[in-house]
Amino acid sequence: MVSAVLFISLIVFLILNVPVGIAIGLSAATAIIAGGQLTLGYVAQALVTGCDSFPIMAIPLFILAGELMGEGGVSRRILNVCGAFFGRAYGGLAIVTVTVCMFFAAVSGSGPATVAAVGSMVVPTMLEKGYSKKFTLALIACAGSIGVIIPPSIPMVIYGVSTGTSISSLFLAGFLPGMLIGLVLIGYCYFYCKKQGWKGDGQKFSWKYGLKTIWEGKWALINPVIILGGIYGGFFTPTEAAAVAAVYAFICGFFIHRELPLKKLLGAIGNACSTTGTTMVILGCATAFTKILTIEQIPQLITQSILGVSDNPIIILLLINIFLLIVGCFMDTTPAMMVLAPILLPVALSLGMSPIHFGLIMVVNLAIGFITPPLGINLFVAARIGQEPLETVTGGIIPFIIAMIVCLMVITYIPQTSMFLPTLFLK
Repeated sequence: MVSAVLFISLIVFLILNVPVGIAIGLSAATAIIAGGQLTLGYVAQALVTGCDSFPIMAIPLFILAGELMGEGGVSRRILNVCGAFFGRAYGGLAIVTVTVCMFFAAVSGSGPATVAAVGSMVVPTMLEKGYSKKFTLALIACAGSIGVIIPPSIPMVIYGVSTGTSISSLFLAGFLPGMLIGLVLIGYCYFYCKKQGWKGDGQKFSWKYGLKTIWEGKWALINPVIILGGIYGGFFTPTEAAAVAAVYAFICGFFIHRELPLKKLLGAIGNACSTTGTTMVILGCATAFTKILTIEQIPQLITQSILGVSDNPIIILLLINIFLLIVGCFMDTTPAMMVLAPILLPVALSLGMSPIHFGLIMVVNLAIGFITPPLGINLFVAARIGQEPLETVTGGIIPFIIAMIVCLMVITYIPQTSMFLPTLFLK
């Protein structure tokens, strides 16, 4: 009964157009009243405890780094480099957007942070060039999800801690799946934009101009080298890397490029606080929501049901993927990973799977959750950047979800997609 109250009340609040973070919190409160196992004070407590963890500290830091990169000219130089090589194709700006998101993923570790950093820079330009609002905002929301697949990745760290799996192996495993998803999105953008007649910038490619933009963007381009080199070299954790990224973005913008005066600096901090506040409300309310799911033992019941359906590994993996995709609609990545990874990993191990491979399956599934309503955080960040209602973003997201699911199937049933690099370098 409590589970029914939880989901029905959530649907009702969303129909009433209550903001999603508040709707999740209110549905949790309604279920608490119906169940009586918790007090209403737990919702308030979850708003604090849900955001009070070391890995989650990376989100506001990376969002701040993204704002500083945008205001200080760092992101613009990355965009110029990508534009010099890809901007002339059909859908050039869309292709450049995906490429920049892949690049930024190597320094962010966060899907919402990638959307915030890249979206604030490319969305106004794409709309000015005639791209539709639905396509533009859906694209940046989807491409931003690559931020948790290409390392560093906060969900990978949480999975590693929860299951005892090597985090460095998970990071290596994320490169090829992230590249695969990026290339599929680029291919879709090219053919869709060609059909719509959205041409590139029309400039002929020139090595001279390309090398010039690389030189102008050299300080921006070495950012991921510093971040990933520091992580793989054991100098700092991904969360500490977020702080390094923010400081480095400030140094580049204020001292090197000199495009970050005090007024723009304060504006960047204000924007980062606003985006972080919205995101943290959703995270906190999602923690209370997840707690009720755990008390009701819904994940365990679904896991038992999956094992009772079939002993065929292909069918079981398909059911797990379906389950995780549904979970991603209602649970944030961090609590979902913390709750489900220890539950589902034994099922995967019984099928003879590597915990590294299964970890990537979970990460990609929950990355798709970033762009699936009602809890798709990337959708809300993109809508906020574009100053459009959520319906505008969701109206164009379905083709991108389909593309992501196709990539998920490849990653699931072709293990070498994720296992090739860990096998190669960690023999």
